Amino acid sequence: MKPDLRKAWESGILVGDGAMGTFLYNMGFPVGISYEELNLTRPEVIRDVHRSYMEAGAQVLESNTYSANEDKLSKFGLESGVEAINRAGVRIAREAAGETGYVVGAVGSIRAGKRANLSAAELKRLFGRQIGALLEEEPDGILLETFYDVEELHLALRTVRKLSALPVICQLAVDETAMTLDGLTLPEAFRILQEDGADMIGFNCRTGPIGIKRSLGTLQGQLEVPVSVYPNAGVADYVDGQYRYGASPEYFGSMATAFADLGARLIGGCCGTTPAHIAEIAAALTDYEPRPLPEPAASPERDRIRIQEPAEEEGGDGGEPTLVDLVRERHTVIVELDPPRDLDISRFLDGAEALRRAGADALTLADNSLAVTRMSNMALGAIALQKTGLRPLIHIACRDRNLIGTQSHLMGFDALGIDHVLAVTGDPARFGDLPGSSSVYDLTSFEIIRMIKQLNDGISFSGKPLKQRANFVIGAAFNPNVKHLNKAVERLEKKIASGADYIMTQPVYDPELIGRIADATAHLNVPIFLGIMPLASGRNAEYLHNEVPGIQLSDEVRRRMAGLEGEAGRAEGVAIAKELLDEAMKRFNGIYLMTPFMFYEMSAELLQHVWTKTGRRLSPLFR
Repeated sequence: MKPDLRKAWESGILVGDGAMGTFLYNMGFPVGISYEELNLTRPEVIRDVHRSYMEAGAQVLESNTYSANEDKLSKFGLESGVEAINRAGVRIAREAAGETGYVVGAVGSIRAGKRANLSAAELKRLFGRQIGALLEEEPDGILLETFYDVEELHLALRTVRKLSALPVICQLAVDETAMTLDGLTLPEAFRILQEDGADMIGFNCRTGPIGIKRSLGTLQGQLEVPVSVYPNAGVADYVDGQYRYGASPEYFGSMATAFADLGARLIGGCCGTTPAHIAEIAAALTDYEPRPLPEPAASPERDRIRIQEPAEEEGGDGGEPTLVDLVRERHTVIVELDPPRDLDISRFLDGAEALRRAGADALTLADNSLAVTRMSNMALGAIALQKTGLRPLIHIACRDRNLIGTQSHLMGFDALGIDHVLAVTGDPARFGDLPGSSSVYDLTSFEIIRMIKQLNDGISFSGKPLKQRANFVIGAAFNPNVKHLNKAVERLEKKIASGADYIMTQPVYDPELIGRIADATAHLNVPIFLGIMPLASGRNAEYLHNEVPGIQLSDEVRRRMAGLEGEAGRAEGVAIAKELLDEAMKRFNGIYLMTPFMFYEMSAELLQHVWTKTGRRLSPLFR
């Protein structure tokens, strides 16, 4: 009978397995599916992967359950299968491990990525459900892996300890330059986890062997627990449409004894590793004599280290009022001006200056609307702010950037002093001018609002604390041109619950609808900027009505615009817009004007109409 897992690593060095996800990817299973669901739909495939690692020399197998929690599975509509998927994962690994191998139930970080704002109570519930399911199949231990912050790992570990006395391995994901984690030194982080009941602590993912070796080196003389290491096979490259990892099996074998020299008692591989990598590790450790495990600390009364929460913000920044502040006091108008589709920005800047003189409260710039490629709205917003002083309000779409790019983009906004944003889903790329490009959609509009709000709390998308807080004022889009307005308002309520500070609507062309919108949203506690876009011609009216999602013209407006082109079309378009503005200003303080085809003169005329009607006298600075 094999010994308990703790006794096994006390007596020697154990060889772990290698990657599951990247292995399945190389077998032809695409990115974007639930690899954990294969426990139910293709158990023979998962069993064969496990067996290939056992045949290569692995002694410890991880169940294929890394992302088998309710939150991650819900992306695929599999949230009801948490118990079945986790239990199957342990059973399949047990079949492959046989009488000699060990099986650990794998649990990954939930907070990392787009759900970093989950509360501690919700995390405890999610971890409890998954870990409880794993424990029903009696694994030899639990592996908590790829955690980016100590706080979440601390919480997951305490959840295990409430349910079981099985051995628990805790693995952090740190980059190769990290000497601290969440403001803690690595020895401090290890001490917290040991005090909460971790039996083994180590590192996996995010970096290759050299990075993990460097992190282990910082712990020398301070280790009080056995260590595990599961490095990636170097940094992934993307070649000819495939992800590839460069670290060879032979290189992994040469690093195995270096890890063992630094105190590792469980050595395996993470992303990009294969049975060939594990075979080299096993061969390198065949006759290795490990040094004794560290003795427990002699001073159990030492001060316990506490995980620090981000510091509370002390008051406001004392700067100019936000658009939300303004619209609560008076009529406030934001004007959209499209970035150009070429490299000439002269007319755009002329328009921005004209709108500033006309009294616009902000200049709003779309993010490649209708999936048509335009100049960066971040760049133009910063240039317009510098040259005209007009506040930029920048749209940010979920379509074009993954989580990394989205956070990077927002950090750039903060550095440039751009603090007003509108979060939108974005039109699918296949309908734009580059139909072969990809639509990313890592985030929904609800999630991107939550994540931007999280930056305001001083927390990055990964859940790690930032050195300072952002100060974004976050808008959400609302399409009232729908058959069931009440359903659209319910969706809007969810955006507000996610953290939206104000609302911008699609253009409205029906005075009666303006009244219905006002009544349907009267209970909301955030301001609404009602969209008005003057029509430029009869053809423009028909195109918007028939071909552009989210825009619907009344029969009366279409009749009035029919056959009109050029100056006559623009004049009638402005006349209709003024009538709509008169109705809108009775019910809404916020007005959102959209400029068609860079005819900013039309928007400037509508601004003058608003200020004349409301009696606002512009400062000489606007002239």
